[in-house]
Parts: sequence; structure tokens; C-alpha cells
Amino acid sequence: MSTKNKILDSAELLFAEHGFNGTSLREITRNADVNLASVNYHFGSKKELIKAVMSRYLNELSPRLVTAFNTLNDANDQPSLHNVFSTFIEPLLFLNSIKANGTSNFLLLLGRGYTDSQGFLRWFLTTQYPEVFSSFTKAVQKAYPELTSEEMFWRLHFTMGTIIFTMSSSDALIDIAKNDFDTETDIAGVIKRVIPYVAAGVGAPIQNNN
Repeated sequence: MSTKNKILDSAELLFAEHGFNGTSLREITRNADVNLASVNYHFGSKKELIKAVMSRYLNELSPRLVTAFNTLNDANDQPSLHNVFSTFIEPLLFLNSIKANGTSNFLLLLGRGYTDSQGFLRWFLTTQYPEVFSSFTKAVQKAYPELTSEEMFWRLHFTMGTIIFTMSSSDALIDIAKNDFDTETDIAGVIKRVIPYVAAGVGAPIQNNN
């Protein structure tokens, strides 16, 4: 394995486990068994390393999501919000073919970008992969045209919180389902269970909050 990939694998593991703020470059290099100079040589900074870790997944995920949402948006029929959120399933599960536990790792890393207040990462995602966001929001608007941009912001923010919590505790949830209900499930099953919940939340009746 190349030094660059050793650093990326080490960073991904530690970022997912301890967060971006809770992981130092020295911890990454020690875990990867490389020197600090190699991180600077290949990435230049911790911010660039974070971007590189995310890009390994996003470069595979982004075109698949854009294609799926464009197909939904180009259809004549109005989709349901359940249809919109279900569009994420196949592209997200594809990440498991890239790397073991790729789906849950990516979603956990994505959540870290929000909970660790990594504003630059959100900027990076929206500027480097704008078609994902535009095609997704277009699909939400097509499914629920009465939803204002402000209301969509809040509801998608709450949705992200639900997804982050669910993915960060997915192993525990899978164990509880087995122990308490004798139900075998996996990360795909967890995602399929959370989709009706978040779709119902985004699709809740609009209330006057004034």
C-alpha cells in the first residue's frame, strides 16, 4: 500500500472514531506508521487531508446520486418524499463495494463535518459537488412544492441530525434488534427503516411559526 493511502486509511479510521477536532496529525501518522513530513508532502494540511478522505467516497457517490435524482426530476409524475429519500439507498450502499463498512463510515464522517463545526468542509461539499445538492433540493421541491426554502433548510437540518445519530449508533441498534426482537438486520436495513421516518418529518404539514 502506498504511503498516501496508508495516511488516508488511518485518517478515515480516526476521524470516524474520534472526530475531526479530536484527531491530531501526529495520531494519524503514528497509526499509519509514517512520519509527519509525509502528510505535509501529500496533503499540505489537515484541512486538505479531511477533504481527500471525503473525496474518496464523494467522487464515487456524487455522479450516482446526480443521475438518480435527475431521473426522478425528469419523470412526469410527482414523486413522494419517500421516493426522494429512497433514491439515496442504492448509491449509498454502493460505497460498501469500495470499502468494508463504506456506507456507515461515510455517513459518520459526513456527520462529523457538522457536529465538529467544520464550516470549511460544508463549503467544500457545496462548491465541489453542487449538482448533488441542486438535484436533491429540486426533487424535494417537486415532491412538496409548498415547502419554502427556509422551511426546507430547517427540516433537512433536522433530518441530518437524525441520520447522524442513527449512523453513529448503527452497530448498537443492530445488536439491540437482535437481542430484544430476534431481528437480523444490517446497515441497509437500518437505512430503509429510517427513510419513512425522515420522509414523514420533511413532509409534515406547514405551520405558522410566527
